[in-house]
Amino acid sequence: MSAPNFSQDLLPRIAAFFRERRQPAFLVGGFLRDQLLGRPSHDLDLAIHGDPSECGHDLAQFLGGTPVPISARRICRIVLPAGGNFQGQLDLAGFPGEICGDLQGRDFTVNAMALPLELWDADHWAEQIIDPVEGRGDLSRKVVRATDDSVFDADPGRLMRAVRLANSLDFRLDPKTAQSIRRHASLVHRVSPERVRDELLAIFAGDRSRVALEILDRLDLLCRIIPELAVTKGVDQPRVHYWDVWGHSIHAVEAAELVTRGHQNSPVYSMVPWTPESEAYFGEIVSDGHTRRTILKLTALLHDIAKPQTKAVDAAGRTRFLGHSEQGARICEDRLGQLRLSSRGIAMVSKMVEQHLRPASMNQGSELPSRRAVYRYFRDLGEVALDTVYLAMADYLAAKGPEVSYADWARHAKIMAHIMQTGTEQLSPQRPDRIITGHDLMREMGLSQGPLIGELIERINEAHAAGEVASPQEALELAATLVNGRNGHSGDQE
Repeated sequence: MSAPNFSQDLLPRIAAFFRERRQPAFLVGGFLRDQLLGRPSHDLDLAIHGDPSECGHDLAQFLGGTPVPISARRICRIVLPAGGNFQGQLDLAGFPGEICGDLQGRDFTVNAMALPLELWDADHWAEQIIDPVEGRGDLSRKVVRATDDSVFDADPGRLMRAVRLANSLDFRLDPKTAQSIRRHASLVHRVSPERVRDELLAIFAGDRSRVALEILDRLDLLCRIIPELAVTKGVDQPRVHYWDVWGHSIHAVEAAELVTRGHQNSPVYSMVPWTPESEAYFGEIVSDGHTRRTILKLTALLHDIAKPQTKAVDAAGRTRFLGHSEQGARICEDRLGQLRLSSRGIAMVSKMVEQHLRPASMNQGSELPSRRAVYRYFRDLGEVALDTVYLAMADYLAAKGPEVSYADWARHAKIMAHIMQTGTEQLSPQRPDRIITGHDLMREMGLSQGPLIGELIERINEAHAAGEVASPQEALELAATLVNGRNGHSGDQE
């Protein structure tokens, strides 16, 4: 086997550092695992004997990085400066005793291997790997296996990490490990909310999120993390829905993942509106280090979370879920607050849940949504206006499931594309935000500063977006009409 594709700059410097100190160090953990799999690594894991704090401080200074001690885990994390050949962070872990004992106490066998740092560039480096729990064999079999049944007692955060790791590697869980996770599932409540949040968001950030969520559920973890999901199981929906509320929610996550993947060789997803700018948009970091795409997938799971308690049958025998969007938004605020999602993330999810039905309800019969309706939509939804359109597409596809009609889907996708194109044009930097200002209104109409000015500007902007006002003079005429109507209405009341 050829030398691993390590950083051509970083590792020789680190090796020289430890050689100068005459201190043994080992490449371990996910970094070594990823090198064996030929996968890119974003973090570097090293292990040394004893306390890593002093050595970590010196290494950080040598590399020009910043040391961040994590005392509870005997780790010194070194944040490396941007712009180098290695982008990410370096974790320097300390261990007592011998390296084999440290490896046997790690979480999963595929993470429990070590390579002496001085051998990193040897011709047959893989043959020198220390592997006391047969991690290389599990790599070959594509299995995530716990090193011991006690690993979940020692650290319940590993319950979710096992599922996330298997999903990210596209491996399967070892059956005995899966059984152990289910036996220990109640321990997830001992995990800090921040860590649960991070593991959950990492699952949404990866591919095949629906599969990972279904595994979390089978292992009795998902509904312990988000208890409100438990009551969605078995809640039937009208015939326009292929799945019950639970199945619809899970498949909405998959649909959200696919509609934000760009054009694909598919009669369904080739119709999704997508441009080069779309990829950059959904790749924007917006909450807790995660992207719009990740937050959208989280929202897809939660968008119908209040349907069970709002389900009712009207006089005509139709099943209705009146108010589920508004109640769902409040549930999301509470649950995501408990999971310590950022305030921006909570606001984004809650707004999308509250408004997720709106894009599909904006058309007027066979007519496309009006420019005025699109303006109001973008005004009301702000930074999640585009995201919510994609949520509406995911919601539609998850409702129809395998019975989706391509003709009906094409019509729906056309409406969504119209909303996005019209709203984007209205918000274009080349288009002036205001055809007239509040100062113009006060000067030309003799008005005083106050709430009326803001109301008039908003009505003018809306008319401008709808194409009803095209010049400052027309804007003044509309303002005069609105003021006269307001005064006349007030006079009638008097």
